[in-house]
This record gives sequence, structure tokens and C-alpha cells, in this order.
Amino acid sequence: PPEPAAESVPADMPRVREDEPTAQALGYRHAASDVDQARFPRFQAGQNCANCNLYQPGADASWGGCPIFLGRLVNAAGWCNSWVPKV
Repeated sequence: PPEPAAESVPADMPRVREDEPTAQALGYRHAASDVDQARFPRFQAGQNCANCNLYQPGADASWGGCPIFLGRLVNAAGWCNSWVPKV
């Protein structure tokens, strides 16, 4: 079996800020419950970074990596418009 991804995403990487341009463009929120559903109608209850196919679990269970936000951590409970169901 493959190695766990947790070791490849260090907990000391900076966290994505909700006010940065990419985060704003994609509607990223640290808490999926804060997503503006009028602006991002793709959002459905139950979707979050932890159950997104792009999410890479980190050393800290609450935060992980995402190729959309290279070099920064996203909250497992967060969401953005790039959400893709886990396969």
C-alpha cells in the first residue's frame, strides 16, 4: 500500500487566508457552513475539503494540502468551488 500522505504535508506550512485573491475567486471558506450559496450554487451541505478528491491530509488532522493552493494549508472543514468528490 502507498505511504500515508500525512507525512508529505507539514503542519507548519502557512494557512490559506480567506481574503487572498484565489481564495475569494473560488469562494474558499475555512468553514463550509460559511459558503455564500447564492454566489456558489455548486456547494451542497456535507461537502468539505476533507471529502474532496484534491485534499491531501496533513500532519495536523484539521489542516491539509491542496494543489489549488500550493504551499499552503486548507482547513479540512473548509470548502471552495473546486470541490471534487473523492473517488
